[in-house]
Amino acid sequence: MAHRVDIKETGEQFWVEPQESILQAAQRQGVRIHSDCEFGGCGTCRIQVTRGQVSYEDDCLPMSISDQEHEQGHAAACQARLQADIEISLANHIDVLPDTQQVTARVHSVARACQGIWHLVLQLPDEAVVPFRPGQYLNILFDDGRARSFSMANADARSGRIELYVREVEGGRFTQACLPGLKAGDALQVQLPLGVFYWRERDWRPMVMVATGTGIAPIRAILESLLDNADCPPVSLYWGMNRPEDLYLAQEFASWADRLCEFQFVPVLSHADQDWSGARGYVQQQVCRDIPDLSEHAVYLCGSPVMIEQAQALFAEHGADARFMYADAFNFQTDACKAETSAA
Repeated sequence: MAHRVDIKETGEQFWVEPQESILQAAQRQGVRIHSDCEFGGCGTCRIQVTRGQVSYEDDCLPMSISDQEHEQGHAAACQARLQADIEISLANHIDVLPDTQQVTARVHSVARACQGIWHLVLQLPDEAVVPFRPGQYLNILFDDGRARSFSMANADARSGRIELYVREVEGGRFTQACLPGLKAGDALQVQLPLGVFYWRERDWRPMVMVATGTGIAPIRAILESLLDNADCPPVSLYWGMNRPEDLYLAQEFASWADRLCEFQFVPVLSHADQDWSGARGYVQQQVCRDIPDLSEHAVYLCGSPVMIEQAQALFAEHGADARFMYADAFNFQTDACKAETSAA
């Protein structure tokens, strides 16, 4: 028996068959729900269930939905099934995003940003016009159909260049087998833009941006887009790394102090020596020490899935509203999956 889904914002309806996920049914009937990995890991297809409830195979929540978020009505449309009619909110899917394109990019430069992290700059073809929202990502495509996903670290592509910060992964097909041998002029097939991690201007709330590792890349892009913007809300940036030498963008962020509204940059180190005088420990805990009441803030999280899961639960305890928490978890996928996702 099929079940009906009512869309809160528009009053539209679509029907989900017993063997379908909500996302599959929506795609079949022309209802737009942004998606990417489609195995429950990325959170791109997250929806809000405002009436009724969803279920998952074997009662196992997907990686992108915590127990607390499930209780609050958040759902991964790519995995969620129905046993009754429901109503959903597609507030995170109403923005019109740029169309995805596949182009041949050339390597402009490749260099170490710090130990274990590469700075890769790609040059798009002169004829390519590829708009994107700061915070989105691209896929580097392999001949066998697999892909490697990396967040774009610059705000736009008007110069035709795309910056990536890539963490080297032990045994990584791209990061160890391919990346170290790249040289200027080498061709890479890329697909862009992708993802729904970007600044929601309509929120206009003080922003807390939290990153671990190379999760700083999309946040850097968002911040760059807000430089000298009179409508920029207050911004606090927390970046968790291991050691001072890992903070490869620290000087740049410090130079932006007068170009962003009430900007605070707080690096948080987990393995600093005794000479480090800044914040120590876990980045999400430092946020709550500095901002005990998050009820009026919009929160942007990017980096390791563990940090994001812990931060979402902790920030909720400190008043953060799940409607204004946006996350981009860097998850690995198995070899059986089409895409391999960059890890912070």
